[in-house]
Amino acid sequence: MANQPKTQHRSVRIDDADWADLLARGGDRSAVIKQLVGWYLRRPGAELPERPPAPAPANAPSGS
Repeated sequence: MANQPKTQHRSVRIDDADWADLLARGGDRSAVIKQLVGWYLRRPGAELPERPPAPAPANAPSGS
């Protein structure tokens, strides 16, 4: 069959606010989740994914 995925689709429950923040950071969410699982399971060569920079606090003073 054409376009057959190599892995089975899995569902996980993630809080709406966390998912929205993950979407806002951009990038490949699937890759991040796979890297975290590999690291958690101590797979050879697995490393934690690089974290994006922290957002500036909402009450941070402006540059003026």
